[in-house]
Amino acid sequence: MINTFLNLPRVQKRLISVASDMVVLFVAIWSAFALRLEQQLWVPDQGHVIVAAITVVFTIAVFIRLGLYRAVIRFLGDKALLTIIYGVFASALALIITGYLLQVPIPRSVPIIYGALAFVFVSGTRLGVRMLVNHPHQRNKEAVAIIGAGETGMALASALRQGMEYRPVVFVTFNKANHKSMIDGLPVVSIDLIAKNMPKYGVRRILLALDPNSRVDRKKLLKQLEPLSIPVQTVPSVSELVAGQARINDIRDLEIEDLLGREPVRPDNAIVAASLYGKSVMVTGAGGSIGSELCRQIIRHRPKALVLFEQSEFSLYAIERELQSINRIEGLDVALHALLGSVHHRRRCEAVMKAFGIQTVYHAAAYKHVPLVEHNVIEGVQNNVFGTWYTAEAAVAAGVERFVLISTDKAVRPTNVMGASKRLAELVLQGLAQRQRGTVFSMVRFGNVLGSSGSVVPLFRDQIRDGGPVTVTHPDIIRYFMTIPEASQLVLQAGSMGEGGEVFVLDMGEPVKIADLARKMIHLMGLTEKTDEQPEGDIEIVFSGLRPGEKLFEELLIGDDPQGTAHPRIMMAREVSMPWADVEQTLNRLMRASHEFDCQEVQDILKAAPAGFAPNSGVADLVWCNGNQERVSEARNAGKVRRLPLG
Repeated sequence: MINTFLNLPRVQKRLISVASDMVVLFVAIWSAFALRLEQQLWVPDQGHVIVAAITVVFTIAVFIRLGLYRAVIRFLGDKALLTIIYGVFASALALIITGYLLQVPIPRSVPIIYGALAFVFVSGTRLGVRMLVNHPHQRNKEAVAIIGAGETGMALASALRQGMEYRPVVFVTFNKANHKSMIDGLPVVSIDLIAKNMPKYGVRRILLALDPNSRVDRKKLLKQLEPLSIPVQTVPSVSELVAGQARINDIRDLEIEDLLGREPVRPDNAIVAASLYGKSVMVTGAGGSIGSELCRQIIRHRPKALVLFEQSEFSLYAIERELQSINRIEGLDVALHALLGSVHHRRRCEAVMKAFGIQTVYHAAAYKHVPLVEHNVIEGVQNNVFGTWYTAEAAVAAGVERFVLISTDKAVRPTNVMGASKRLAELVLQGLAQRQRGTVFSMVRFGNVLGSSGSVVPLFRDQIRDGGPVTVTHPDIIRYFMTIPEASQLVLQAGSMGEGGEVFVLDMGEPVKIADLARKMIHLMGLTEKTDEQPEGDIEIVFSGLRPGEKLFEELLIGDDPQGTAHPRIMMAREVSMPWADVEQTLNRLMRASHEFDCQEVQDILKAAPAGFAPNSGVADLVWCNGNQERVSEARNAGKVRRLPLG
């Protein structure tokens, strides 16, 4: 019967609603008189019938005017109930006025009784229908607990009730005083008793809906949730909701910041804004994970122009389209220029910088994946070392004021080509800082970036969803972590603080054990780790062994005496550098070895430079290891360089 009603045309359903309201309003008027006169079988006279008919017709007209019949009953909300209150109040007044005009005696208490009954009857029929319609769907929904009984939590509960997937059954609060209370019809339990209450309410999923200004220790919270083996997810941030990028009921996996377990480092926006507002800024590698986030943050500081320099056509198209949207929606009026180009081409870089009057360059173009660079040595060196050199020289020639290099913690006592190439890139900029004073060079060094391409978090998440195993290289391997927005903010902060040749590093707190991060993700996705002691577990962690160039511990500083800066969480180090003459000599040797495709010579040059390079394995370049080593040796013995065949 309910399905038949729901499948009726909209007009027919409205007519049924009108007819139903007319009946219940007549019943409400009769009941009001019967109660007041204490006559169970009260029979109205002609005058009372006429007054009742006029009142009912008038009320229906008021309901129509207020839009009550446009409301969808299954999604009935507070606004509809408020509309009923307004209509019933008008109806009670109509009853009084009509009785007075027609000289029909109406006791003073009758309109009051009638108003109360009319509200109960009209709203009750709708709530009853809504309950009948929604009840079967509610039973089929997944029971969820909402952590956070504030505005965000209540908004989420309301949205979930209207949806088809989740059914909120309990709120979890951090305020012990609210334990065992009711909010929005749902029971409230204290976070300290969450383990006891989740089975009680049949919770199958936990949703984090914390208010933006809540001071909750997320690290402690996740530690409490881990043992439950219930999937934990979160809702979009307030900024995404405001920007229209997401809805409150868009459930997603835990934010990377939650997995990180510490408060992100906040920049000094005033200093950053002063260095970017009204300036012409260029970002190399603008389509990459770090470069694109830099662009998102830079554009909101309203530079005069933002040049996106990228060699990948698709990546450039994607970030330009996104930034154009931000520019239009937020009314920033920033001149955007999307340019294809490679940092290998110095003249192209210089021409771009001069054409747009570039004042600040953020150099994010680099290869950063350790195993891939280890297997592609020449390309890694060409991009990370020579790409930085050519771009920096172009900046000097174009009169750029500031040049900021995005470096890595793997540049500290590197054991791999990627880290060694980034440390040599730092030495190049330090040498250029000594050679000239026109362009201020600075470097920003940070740990692994969660959520970037090649990051372990999306890899682990995919492996868990595929049923495992989760692969970790070594049980004791640890890393410093930060988020993409956090890393980008640090870069912008450093770009405004540099005076020439500094290496900026972030106080990143305690490093994270990769195996522990994997276990945390398994538990928070509602699964258990499969071990020898627990063979019935869901996901196994497999240790695959350290990869070429990989080390157990990463460091952020070469020295042990960092200097503080104006920012409490940013340190500065002036580390060992090379005179420009020595840097140039090293670069020339490295260039010859690269042109000869002599990977062994490249590795030896990197070891000889004051970069602290100590490889933990031999040359792992795939081409070199598959026969090119012998061809280069033969060419060298013959006194000439043998070029690789084309095609």
